Amino acid sequence: MMRLETDILISGGGVAGLTAAAAFGTAGFRVICVDPSPPVTSANDAGADLRSTAFLQPSVTVLQEAGLWERLFPHAAALQIMRIIDAGGVVPEPRLIKDFNASDVSEQPFGWNLPNWLLRREMVGRLAELPNVDFRPGTATTRLLTRASEALVTLSDGTNVRARLVIGADGRDSLVRQSLGIPVTTTRYGQKALAFAVTHPLPHQNVSTEIHRSGGPFTLVPLPDRDGLPASAVVWMETGPNVERLAALPIAEFEAEMNLRSCHVLGPLTLASSLTVWPIISQIAARMSGERCALMAEAAHVMPPIGAQGLNMSLADLRELLDLAKAAPAEIGSEKMLETYHRKRHLDVQARVTGIDLLNRASMVGAQGLRDLRAKALEALYSARPVRQTLMRVGLGLRSGGKTTETP
Repeated sequence: MMRLETDILISGGGVAGLTAAAAFGTAGFRVICVDPSPPVTSANDAGADLRSTAFLQPSVTVLQEAGLWERLFPHAAALQIMRIIDAGGVVPEPRLIKDFNASDVSEQPFGWNLPNWLLRREMVGRLAELPNVDFRPGTATTRLLTRASEALVTLSDGTNVRARLVIGADGRDSLVRQSLGIPVTTTRYGQKALAFAVTHPLPHQNVSTEIHRSGGPFTLVPLPDRDGLPASAVVWMETGPNVERLAALPIAEFEAEMNLRSCHVLGPLTLASSLTVWPIISQIAARMSGERCALMAEAAHVMPPIGAQGLNMSLADLRELLDLAKAAPAEIGSEKMLETYHRKRHLDVQARVTGIDLLNRASMVGAQGLRDLRAKALEALYSARPVRQTLMRVGLGLRSGGKTTETP
């Protein structure tokens, strides 16, 4: 039976896991990254739904250190303005529009958006450049045993791995987390999300738009042009029964309802991809670490897709782990390192998940009186410039102070 030794085994090869593999590999650590499914790396692959990921400003430094940003930046659509539209009046049309402009807090955009299939393509390409990274798509973690000095991992192909540190980036049903016996607190909203891509006649002008009525936000996030037309990624959150009904509609009927819900802010939308449906929950692991193991991304925290917080929180996890490992390479996976990681990340995770939970509940309200209160709250928050700037900084994860001036 084959036995391998490595500094780090990363269980999970989604966007977060691949970024972690590139970051630790670039830093000189020996890395094995496994995932049960081969990554989707082409828009034409089965399962390529054109879902996208927005990287906010603080995440870019992690991508730069991982040797990824120079690959990704040429394909990215900038997010300069976050536009909030309240369409919660008697008729489904905008009654309040507020723009949160990145120029109020930074000389850079809020972030940059890319299709997930393209992210995976470029990340897999980067891993191929790193001789100390062994990426094994189609291979799963099946067993984990830990002791004070090491973690012992069994893979689905029969390989045994001895690692100094295991990083669980294996999703909301994480085997790593379950093997450690770490419980989670889960909140269910009775919501689901539809994710897909659209083209439209009006340019998005690097504006990400959230439209609030009831059931959850309808969000349009800029994508690079598709077939010569402006394009956006859409996440449409609604009650579970409504999402199931929408997903079953013929394309023409779906597009009619989609355009009604979008308030025609970018002109008539045309569906440009398949639909993906997934349940909306909030979930927090009781701890971010265990013996010889760290949890990151959805293994540690899940939240509704509002404000581009999910993946960027995952990269904040990675930032902390990477800094600790580089500061004391000999201590990687030690109890001291992992306890520091848990302490530095868990409170921030709890605060952000709680904040997104409140925003989601506000977006779901259906009663007219509550929708009117939501519009008044948005007006009040936006009108006070210091409050508006603080909200933007908190959302970005920026420290207090002057405008940022980094270039990507």
